[in-house]
Amino acid sequence: MPGDEIEVPKELREFMLEEAEETILGQKNGAQKQYRYGNLHIREYDDKFLVHTDKIDPRVNPIGHLVHDSPEVLIGLACGIFTGAYSAKKFSKKNSNKINLVNILTSSLISGYLAYTATKKIKKYLE
Repeated sequence: MPGDEIEVPKELREFMLEEAEETILGQKNGAQKQYRYGNLHIREYDDKFLVHTDKIDPRVNPIGHLVHDSPEVLIGLACGIFTGAYSAKKFSKKNSNKINLVNILTSSLISGYLAYTATKKIKKYLE
């Protein structure tokens, strides 16, 4: 099942596929490096590797990956954009452009982060 991770201790065996490519795609979750090999996502830590499979390789289909493997990112972005648009409309009637921009950005970031965090917790609960 996607999302389930396998832990491979480094002292047990130095694990790495030769064809795996280092990537910035994916959440590092504190890892030193991360790699991809097809749908395989490998995170490297000081003492271990964490490995899981994604339904869709983000290098091949980034939108499909967001929808199926990382909906929390997609929902967080959508909520941030929606809140930003709503805030821009609401604050556009006030005078100070500098304060308006700060209010819009702050509300967008908070909304996006809260939606991301809530969706991630719901996703974890449902797995």
